[in-house]
Amino acid sequence: MSDIKEIALRYGMNPHQKEAKIYSADGQALPLTVVNGDPGFINLLDALNAYQLVRELRQATGLPAAASFKHVSPAGVAVYAPISPELAKAYFVDGMELSELATAYARARGADRMSSFGDAAALSDIVDASTAQLLKREVSDLVVAPGYTPEALDILKQKKGGKYLILQIDPDYVADPVETRTLFGMKMQQERNSAVPDASVFDKVVTANKEVTDNAKRDMLVALVTLKYTQSNSICYTLDGQTIGIGAGQQSRIHCTRLAGDKADRWYLRQHPDALNMKFREGVSRAEQNNAIDLWLEEEVTPVEQAAWERCFEEVPARLTREQKREWLNGLQGVSYGSDAFLPFRDNLDRASRSGVKYVIQAGSSLRDEEVVEAANDYNMVMVYSGVRLFHH
Repeated sequence: MSDIKEIALRYGMNPHQKEAKIYSADGQALPLTVVNGDPGFINLLDALNAYQLVRELRQATGLPAAASFKHVSPAGVAVYAPISPELAKAYFVDGMELSELATAYARARGADRMSSFGDAAALSDIVDASTAQLLKREVSDLVVAPGYTPEALDILKQKKGGKYLILQIDPDYVADPVETRTLFGMKMQQERNSAVPDASVFDKVVTANKEVTDNAKRDMLVALVTLKYTQSNSICYTLDGQTIGIGAGQQSRIHCTRLAGDKADRWYLRQHPDALNMKFREGVSRAEQNNAIDLWLEEEVTPVEQAAWERCFEEVPARLTREQKREWLNGLQGVSYGSDAFLPFRDNLDRASRSGVKYVIQAGSSLRDEEVVEAANDYNMVMVYSGVRLFHH
């Protein structure tokens, strides 16, 4: 890494906010290097949060990890797991030879492709050519990783006319245990949230059903580490080593649960045969295809929306009825659900049950714990108290 102690930024959170920079408060060299491009303030907020997430997820699971960040919350997170032909097609990576790290990013990006448009990509491992090729073809603003192979760098430096932002961070960097921030001209200080979830979070199972599979433990770890870097309140649904729905920054927990559950439902509906077999017109980009599939899932559209939507297709697909959607969604099973704090009411689990949730991990210690446990038992869910709150702002 370099001995640079300060990096000037294009501007702050908005173009009119000048005098933006990142610098070392203790006079030591920054652990961050700008390999290519010109960073802005929000770029670094996304990059530094996202890299912490994938680094800790690598520590927690031992698997290559990737995150797709937008506006200081993850759109998708994943660790490596084999990708099915259906998922590969839904994620627009069918026919590609993907390394384990590239597969993790394909999964993270595919969790919510609408939200991942123009993302900050974070990788836990040294970026290889396979991952670089995948990044090059997607609409992405930056990548941050502990390193890059020479071939990967050559590929990435061709992106965005040579202006793609490439950041490298020291994987051995240890931050000061006390962090500060300035708000409205005043300094605030706290101990960093250095807790990384591990197997100990599964010690307290509070439901009648106590069978927690190894895959469920992996998925709950993915949920917890994701929640640690998601703007609170936050809820996360996970399956097969990846997020499938994230609800971030809502004032009410049930609204987080509904938002994340709706995203999980759309993630699964995108794997419906009718979605996978859509015939798009030549020249319709992947982003436009994503938008068209998303609009296809809407139950009501205006005539203008309908006409614009139909122009995307060679053969206009019939919309699924509500009954057809429900029948397909009944196949979504074994989902894990994580909350960044306790669940105050059973309504969260009532909604989660409609999106295939089997495993729940939350902090516990609500005044209505008994009611929430009863709800989990009603659905034969397994619920774990982690004992750790993971608020992030």
